[in-house]
Amino acid sequence: MLRDTAPTAPASQQQLPFAEPMPLTRPLLVAPKQVRRLWFCIWLPNLPLEACGSSDEALAIVEEQHGIHRVLQVDPVAAAVGIMPGQSANAALALLPTLRLEERSRVREQQVLEALATWLERFSSFVSIAGKDVLLLEIGGSLRLFGGLRSLRQTLSKDLDAKGFSAAMAIAPTPLAATWLARAGRRACIRAEENLGPALRKLPLSCLDWSAGQCESLTGMGIHTVGDCLRLPRAGFARRFGAKRLLDLDRALGHLPDPRDSWRAPERFCADHEMVEEQSDRELLLQICRELLLLHEQFLLARQLGTQRLCFSFFHLKSVATELRLGSTFADRSAERWFDLLNIRFEQFRLPEAVIAVRLQSGLSQPLQAESAHLCFDNKAGIQRRRFSIAQLAERLVARIGDHSVNALATVAEHRPEYAWSLQNPLSDVSSSTLMTCDGVARPLWMLSEPALLPADGDYPLHKGCRLTLLDGPERLETGWWDEQGISRDYYTAVNGAGMRLWVFRNRQRTPNWYLHGIFG
Repeated sequence: MLRDTAPTAPASQQQLPFAEPMPLTRPLLVAPKQVRRLWFCIWLPNLPLEACGSSDEALAIVEEQHGIHRVLQVDPVAAAVGIMPGQSANAALALLPTLRLEERSRVREQQVLEALATWLERFSSFVSIAGKDVLLLEIGGSLRLFGGLRSLRQTLSKDLDAKGFSAAMAIAPTPLAATWLARAGRRACIRAEENLGPALRKLPLSCLDWSAGQCESLTGMGIHTVGDCLRLPRAGFARRFGAKRLLDLDRALGHLPDPRDSWRAPERFCADHEMVEEQSDRELLLQICRELLLLHEQFLLARQLGTQRLCFSFFHLKSVATELRLGSTFADRSAERWFDLLNIRFEQFRLPEAVIAVRLQSGLSQPLQAESAHLCFDNKAGIQRRRFSIAQLAERLVARIGDHSVNALATVAEHRPEYAWSLQNPLSDVSSSTLMTCDGVARPLWMLSEPALLPADGDYPLHKGCRLTLLDGPERLETGWWDEQGISRDYYTAVNGAGMRLWVFRNRQRTPNWYLHGIFG
């Protein structure tokens, strides 16, 4: 038989059994790949106008300047008739008498920015409000999650358009460079720091958000772009215009760190709806409350939380605010469910005078719980039936007849039956109370306020003249020796001649009498 054989290596080159060969070179230590920071800037140049919401009529935002209200921004309808920024409010009304004038509100703009920052938290873990009209996102760690840079940019652009905002966007490795590029209207996407210099050098001074006096001084010296500023002597530039402007240039180019504050949404929801004039129309007030509930639902949805408490505050001009509180048996976020409870409660709710503003505040947020079984109630003929759970029935009863008219039962960590239960508000937080489970132990739901003495036939109790048949027992309860209410009893489950299941006991102390303590359903 032929056998393939390999030439034998010299003894000096043969390896010993189980010996590992010596590596020719030492293994290289591979450092973990670091995620580069990448900043996404959203500039909202028309925020004063867009913060007022959409409108079918012509709209202009005015701002007081030296005692005269002048037009700050106009919508396309007003611009089409010749109304321009800088005109006085009277001149604008002369061109279009039906023009709607709204005074600029910094508070409203800040609220819109905070709402957008809260919404942007779903795209990045680091969101910053960088100015009165600028939002910054750090997206270096979010690219893989959203399918790459192009997909993320398209998603943000599409969603902002759907919300009614015209935004200028730019992407750069430093937050200041991304802000300057967005203010210049450059839809730039720069991923490497070495490419920042050529992109920033061409930007005009108007995108730097420097003071008007400094920009005029630079323009008078023939300095019109960022590149012109970079060519100036550093010491002379800092002495003439301040060290802060020189630091801005270095931070924009990535030569110095540029730390930013991260926006964090509040843990509890609170939103206001201010009206132009006082309102007493209940249907209108309900519609405003519904809009606030929808905002509340979005707030909780982003956090996967729910709440058991809501408080509506209706503000008046001449009296204190009127409060309306709602409660739920378990944490929920559904706007429709809260609105159903509000609608029931609003039928009996009385306002002392007209309302000028409405505020919605939520209680402590909690993790959501699973749904229980449902009950079906028949509505009016021709209307589809709705399904309600036991918890929802309790909520509707409380909303209809009051907090103190509906009670639930809760077990207490106590072995004596008289003290082993308590009344509880069905809308209270069950997790905050001390409960005791009685797995495998039969207890009747109908407990007598005081045990009733039963006649006896020898050693057997009687009920309504019939001898009881003992089914289960005895269950011995001997406790309470530390106070004056101690017991020593043997409990039995019994049935009478009519088939009623009773819970009876016999005293082991004093006189051995029989007592009826509860009735099973």
